[in-house]
Amino acid sequence: MARGETCGSLHRLTHQITIAGGGLAGLSLAAALRLHDVHVMVLEAADYPRHRVCGEFISGVSEETLSALGIANLFEDAHRHRSLGWYESGRLIYHDEFKTPALGISRYLLDERLWNRVKALGGDVITRSRVQPQPRDGLVWAAGRRPRNGQWIGLKAHMRGLTCSADLEMHVGKNGYAGLAKVEDGWTNVCGLFRLDRSIKADGVDLLSAYLDAGGNHVLADKLRNCEWRAESFSAVAGFELGRQLPVPGLLTLGDAESMIPPFTGNGMSMAFQAAECAVGPLVAFSRGEQSWQDAANFVRTSVRRRFRRRLAVASAMHPILLGTSGRSLLQSLASARLLPFQPMLSLIR
Repeated sequence: MARGETCGSLHRLTHQITIAGGGLAGLSLAAALRLHDVHVMVLEAADYPRHRVCGEFISGVSEETLSALGIANLFEDAHRHRSLGWYESGRLIYHDEFKTPALGISRYLLDERLWNRVKALGGDVITRSRVQPQPRDGLVWAAGRRPRNGQWIGLKAHMRGLTCSADLEMHVGKNGYAGLAKVEDGWTNVCGLFRLDRSIKADGVDLLSAYLDAGGNHVLADKLRNCEWRAESFSAVAGFELGRQLPVPGLLTLGDAESMIPPFTGNGMSMAFQAAECAVGPLVAFSRGEQSWQDAANFVRTSVRRRFRRRLAVASAMHPILLGTSGRSLLQSLASARLLPFQPMLSLIR
């Protein structure tokens, strides 16, 4: 809907929406709400642009969703990824094509573009600002995962000089997995999820290679040691659990604050946009005084959970298989025999 189509109803807009967290879910929701002339304020704890632990591989989001959020043109120059290579300890065991190309763009660039889009549409974005996760009318919590004791560590860096056999390479090891996908300006994003191991002592990008070595991915680890890496792109995050996040009673959460899907699915970024799409209608209705905050928030929660229930369940079931010796052996055997049901598996997490 064009902004001009709703100008006549501005007198009915009585409620501001405050979004805590200026990541994918928060900024895309803010952009969409501004298309409906909703007064939006985004509170972000950091500055733009910045690097984040993220696969930077967007698979499963439709053009219709991006258009509804008013951000489709931000991806016009993104890489179109079509091929997948699956590696086990440095050996290619499976190769396939995506039926619909995935998008490759760094969070460094995408967050900055989304930030500028919200500002151009008249939204307020306040950086270096924190707010407590206390439920109140009009507050959407999109500030990412809630810190908690967890067994995982996420590591990411941009590399240059990597030769890849596919647009997306997945390298599975005994302690986790890493994905390689090209982003802008000749960089390749290397992002891994590993079981936290405090015996591994390394700093910066060397920590990523050390975790790969510990999982048996020596070939990739050696490649990374010989690559140029982008200054300040190395990021690490620990202290989280996958799946549904512990809710604060009464708080409306979106994005990673609501649920974190295992990253091998390439679906986390898509879910942020899809969650924002679920929230637009009810929040517009609340802002116009047509719906109570409780009703709007409950509608959003129900929509998000219904939309993501199956993919979270399937991904959570597949995740331990990838990390178990017997599960990896089975997948390797199926892949070698060209019997791996990759496309049906993919459809279950989209």
